[in-house]
Amino acid sequence: MAKSAETKNHEKMTTTFGKTTVFKGTLKFSKPLKIDGRFEGIIESDGFLYIEEGAQVQANIRVGSIVIAGVVHGNIEAIDNLEMLPSGQVYGNVRTAKLRIADGVIFQGKCEMLKSPEAVDIFSAPAPKLKEIVKPA
Repeated sequence: MAKSAETKNHEKMTTTFGKTTVFKGTLKFSKPLKIDGRFEGIIESDGFLYIEEGAQVQANIRVGSIVIAGVVHGNIEAIDNLEMLPSGQVYGNVRTAKLRIADGVIFQGKCEMLKSPEAVDIFSAPAPKLKEIVKPA
């Protein structure tokens, strides 16, 4: 596993899908997870996901944080941060609060940076955005 700033700050990997693992379906987890093999479906978690170099993932992903060294086909939403390592390949749209892309990454898609509602400047925000923010729940 690459020694990135993001991976150092996370708990020790408690679950790993090995290189020979092939999994299809909906994956939900809470502890840090590393995928070394192949996965197809949907991934949902508030936790940390690491996609190892050589891994093949075809999924829409919504996680707290993610580091990508393998290949991902699908849209990714990382609430906290998303990091693409030099061997990473992403074919899909990404939404995240913090993004780090290394030299050599292949990324085909669009990127949307997420902001917290507290970060909206009421003096420069467009009227529709302000109405959305103050709308009762």
